[in-house]
Amino acid sequence: MPLCPKCGHQVTEGARYCPVCDEPQSFEVPAAPPSQTLPRLPLANYFQTGWDIFRQYPYGFIGFFLLDFLIQVILHAIPTFGSVVSFVISPALMMGNFIVAAKLLHRHTPRFGDFFSGFYLFWPLFLVSLVGSLLIGIGMILLIIPGIYLTVSYLFASCLVVDRRVNFWTALELSRRTVTPLWFSFFAFLLLLLLINLAGALLLGLGLLATVPISFCALTVAFQDLFGFQSDYAQPAPRLKT
Repeated sequence: MPLCPKCGHQVTEGARYCPVCDEPQSFEVPAAPPSQTLPRLPLANYFQTGWDIFRQYPYGFIGFFLLDFLIQVILHAIPTFGSVVSFVISPALMMGNFIVAAKLLHRHTPRFGDFFSGFYLFWPLFLVSLVGSLLIGIGMILLIIPGIYLTVSYLFASCLVVDRRVNFWTALELSRRTVTPLWFSFFAFLLLLLLINLAGALLLGLGLLATVPISFCALTVAFQDLFGFQSDYAQPAPRLKT
């Protein structure tokens, strides 16, 4: 307990006057602890580990990229209907990269067929893409900034569907709530992904054979760092639990 500076009697903390000599008391208000700074994301480690994952199975990643590219070319050659089909199946196809990268992170040997495991979760992945795109589009119309915010915030929604087996809305909201405190760091991460793929496109497009798979591998590493894995990637992804 503090002491009165005049008579030395113990004074109850916060009391305005000494109970013995009635001397006014003044106490220093303790300084507030410094605000905690958000942790810095190890972005360089994400890309380095992503590169290491890609090197473990380069022919598989490149082969799937070429196959996916061929599928998209064929579909977009079909007026209207082909574009609709492409939009519907693309979420499941893209998440094949995440599933294979997750297998490699778990030290499992992937099979080429694992790239198509996203179709086990076809509908929730499609709904994440559809609803997420609609909300981002609305956000872009509303002064652009809300759309940019949601684009970054929904970065891991599809990954959460695959790993946690949650429905599309739970995945969108969980991704948004988790990313928001680190939003600017993940905005920088997304910009780096875009720049890397832009560089790959400038190399006559051939660089995309590596940069697109590496981007998915880096995204998988970031997901592991932020959320941790809950699924066993030794087997193909099971259907969504209801």
